[in-house]
Amino acid sequence: MKNKSNNGSKQKLSRKNKSRFEVALIYLILAVMFIIIAYPLYWAFAMSMNTTSNLYTASLSPENWSLENFRWLFTSPRSDYLLWYRNTLFVSTVVTVVTTLAVSFIAYAFSRYRFRGRKNGLYAFLLLQMFPVLMAMVALYILLNTIGLLDNLWGLILIYVGGGIPMNAFLVKGYFDTLPKSLDESAKMDGAGHFRIFFQILLPLAKPILSVVALFNFMTPFMDFILPRIVLRTPENFTVALGLYNFVNAQFSNNFSRFAAGAVLIAIPIATVYLMLQKYLISGLASGATKG
Repeated sequence: MKNKSNNGSKQKLSRKNKSRFEVALIYLILAVMFIIIAYPLYWAFAMSMNTTSNLYTASLSPENWSLENFRWLFTSPRSDYLLWYRNTLFVSTVVTVVTTLAVSFIAYAFSRYRFRGRKNGLYAFLLLQMFPVLMAMVALYILLNTIGLLDNLWGLILIYVGGGIPMNAFLVKGYFDTLPKSLDESAKMDGAGHFRIFFQILLPLAKPILSVVALFNFMTPFMDFILPRIVLRTPENFTVALGLYNFVNAQFSNNFSRFAAGAVLIAIPIATVYLMLQKYLISGLASGATKG
């Protein structure tokens, strides 16, 4: 009996030690990931508070913290930062609204209706997700030049909307598939039409996944540099990512502290949208694409 009790206690201790090791390993991984994420953020914030503009002489712990770089962005006549910021907000807002609305209609149609070409359309969405938009930049450049939208914010919006539809539509379609079709049938028995079912029943239930789509599409124009660099030419049409590039290039060379200040301010609208959609995002990220 004593041997059995001793063996049982040893097994319990080994299990406890194993669980403690697993917990310690998880916390270690989280700590490493936190450092990897937090260090660049702290570097950008500290750099924005430096009075020096040179990257190599700037300190990560400045002796004299200053808001001079932020003040320069908003008040200097040589700074077009507010114009770039306004352009980016305009592009992000239009892309978010148009893409989310178009994706919801397309996903609803592919989820609820059976029509000729439906299967091939789904395959086309999957195929288009495999190729980045940059692979078609030569064709897009020629197309925008032909229709007169080169060096135009509307041309950039057109590319963002077209590039965001395939992946997002397939994602939202998977979420719509998880909603029981009995809801549609009950609404039809009560005399509801297709648009009423879509707007009053399914859209409210699809808020989580649509919030994810809206957030990702809102973030893209703030983060993207390559597409605006190819499409836009005049400084008056620059987005904030393309405009900030000039702070470390050409006549604004070595102004890394102003670059960091402008980069820090990019987080404000993104964080605002994230907080507004926060209650829907977790469930939305965990859902979608669960059914084919």
